[in-house]
Amino acid sequence: MTDVGGSSRLPTRQPRPANLLRLLPVAGLLAVAVPAAVSTIAGAASPLSSEQARATQLAAEIQQTGQQVDALDQRYQAALADKSSIDGKIGVTTTQIDHSMVAIAKDRVTLHKAAIEAYVSGGTAAAASVLFSGSQTSAMDSSVYNQVITGDLHTAMADLNTAVAQLDTQRQTLKTEDAQATQAIATAHDAYQQAQTLETQQRSELSQVKGQIATLIAQQQAAAQATQQAQAQATLTASPRTFSPPPPAGGGGGAVAVRAAESQVGVPYVWGDESPGSGFDCSGLTAWAWGQAGVYLPHYSGAQMADSSPVPISDLQPGDLLFYGPGGSAHVAMYVGGGMMIEATFPGTRVRIDPVRFGTGFAGAGRP
Repeated sequence: MTDVGGSSRLPTRQPRPANLLRLLPVAGLLAVAVPAAVSTIAGAASPLSSEQARATQLAAEIQQTGQQVDALDQRYQAALADKSSIDGKIGVTTTQIDHSMVAIAKDRVTLHKAAIEAYVSGGTAAAASVLFSGSQTSAMDSSVYNQVITGDLHTAMADLNTAVAQLDTQRQTLKTEDAQATQAIATAHDAYQQAQTLETQQRSELSQVKGQIATLIAQQQAAAQATQQAQAQATLTASPRTFSPPPPAGGGGGAVAVRAAESQVGVPYVWGDESPGSGFDCSGLTAWAWGQAGVYLPHYSGAQMADSSPVPISDLQPGDLLFYGPGGSAHVAMYVGGGMMIEATFPGTRVRIDPVRFGTGFAGAGRP
């Protein structure tokens, strides 16, 4: 864990265009709870309309917050991937630094021995050399010779010390990058928790509004005529429209991925999860479904877009992926044919089939 869609306040994608199916989980309940015939009863229309408006607003806010949670999930997955990459580099570089430090330690010992040998051999050579014989001032010439030898050793030692300093700097740089990556993960997780808390508060408020709506409806129904009550009952028992997309043609990888994804319809959205029959987030669903076709996809929508071949809208085939947000960083769904797509949207929803959205936030399509 995108997938781990996650996340530095992470950017969130723009709200998706509202459509019938995306509003059914909340708005559908409101339609059942507030029959049109009952809402026209005199004397109660104004309070009921006000509560309805507030409930509709809350439903939209919950949807937008849920979309943000899904986008944060994908950013969190990206942060985890970055941290893993940095940890790998740190391991390799640390090994190289350790080897270099061992070599430097050996070089220091060698230079120390060379200094001693230069001193000893220099003294012997000075005694036998023409430079230090005859009427020459031996003490002065020997001093000059030793300064030359010592100067060369000092230069070598300075080079070794410089190498040690450079390795220490490199080690500190890696530690800084690792700390930054760890902080990015913590920030992404905190942002997710804040968004989830907000969504919980919104759902609680919506529940209270629904309770008030139910009370108003009960008061209206008590005074309604028999025909109005019948209409209300008919509305309460009405079933929302469902869509049945055509089955994918052929037996290629895309068809296998679609069948796998459709087998998970009804499984709840679970942040950062990729568990068939238990829970998925958006990139977890597409990664798992394509995995059943033998194609590996990373658990992060942005990385899935980068690993896919761009596909024009006019050439969409079942199994192609639909991406949302900059670089596909906010959300991913799978095209199943017939203008429909399957997706895990956000917490509180389940894997479902929706009409394809090409509006605000759509970043493009790709074929794994």
